[in-house]
Amino acid sequence: MENKTCCSHKKKKRSEEEYKKLVNRLNRIEGQVRGVKKMLEKEAYCTDILIQVSAINAALNSFNKMLLSEHIRTCVVEDIREGKDEIIDELVITLQKLMR
Repeated sequence: MENKTCCSHKKKKRSEEEYKKLVNRLNRIEGQVRGVKKMLEKEAYCTDILIQVSAINAALNSFNKMLLSEHIRTCVVEDIREGKDEIIDELVITLQKLMR
């Protein structure tokens, strides 16, 4: 069986600006996660850690909103213009997964 590292065979060429924004957000989130790990190692109080984890969740949600918005404006619009209406089903499934 082939080992897939991605959930889809599709690819997306992003503008340099979009790429930088997304990577910067992920770098900040990564830093927040490392900070929580250090808090745990230093035996920080439970609620202090939980508040930081909540901030990480909010940052991930913000990342998802940015990526989803760009996806709709580019990939979805382009596919609809090309008559590929199946993109709508894909978008609905994606939104359902995001709202779990």
